[in-house]
Amino acid sequence: MPLLPYRFTGEVVRGFGRGGKELGCPTANMDDSVIENLPEDLAVGVYYGNACFEGKEYKMAMSIGWNPQYQNEKKTVEIHLIDYYGCDFYGKKLTAVIIGFIREMKSFASLEELKKAIAKDIEIARHGTAEHGKL
Repeated sequence: MPLLPYRFTGEVVRGFGRGGKELGCPTANMDDSVIENLPEDLAVGVYYGNACFEGKEYKMAMSIGWNPQYQNEKKTVEIHLIDYYGCDFYGKKLTAVIIGFIREMKSFASLEELKKAIAKDIEIARHGTAEHGKL
């Protein structure tokens, strides 16, 4: 695991469209340059930190990986801005700082279980603390 915090800036691109519609958790998908420049020792998984968009800071929950629930073939970086209620921001820049690790990525038995895990991830990220990934 690399030393955290880790900071990056990238452009928000269109993702698969599942975050907001299917999971009730809209995400900002980062462009390929963010993925290509991640430290090699940054494990796939769910993280928490802060993000800055259009001059305002938000707490964030973020996933890095292939989203095993959906068997993605492409690695993604997806950021959920906590308490952001604005419109889509495709094509705009977002800066983020990863502060800590929440959990490894895994497949769940159902979509409902995944939604529960995401809700817990967001709650951990909201408070900005995790002890080995658990509250």
